Amino acid sequence: MAKTKGARARKTAAAAPRKRAGARLPKAVTASVQAALDKKAEDVVVLDLRKAGGFTDYFVICTGGNARQINAIADSVRETLTRDLGERPALAEGIKRSEWILLDYFNFVVHVFSRDCRAFYGLERLWGNAERHEISPEA
Repeated sequence: MAKTKGARARKTAAAAPRKRAGARLPKAVTASVQAALDKKAEDVVVLDLRKAGGFTDYFVICTGGNARQINAIADSVRETLTRDLGERPALAEGIKRSEWILLDYFNFVVHVFSRDCRAFYGLERLWGNAERHEISPEA
């Protein structure tokens, strides 16, 4: 018996990453995502930690291809949020090493990783119970 198109669509939707339909992210989170994408950040993901018992509401996680790009992404996020929203990070870590830059804005934290560092620490795995929002470069 042939599967119907509707059955295939339901099966595909069930296998997709957890993402609330029509989810709205806070303006600062959206601005940080766009700033990272403007600098060609890869594999951009937003984790909603509000129901996961996190110490912050959101993680914005992305990857840069090299140390220069990692710094450029972090600088773009900082400059955009300061200029457009008047928000400055309470804490910025890892800027000198450029393998993992963390920008803490209290309600959300931006993580800019090298590929190896992101794979090693696996924040998406550690916070696997958080709602996950995959961000496409067209966003």
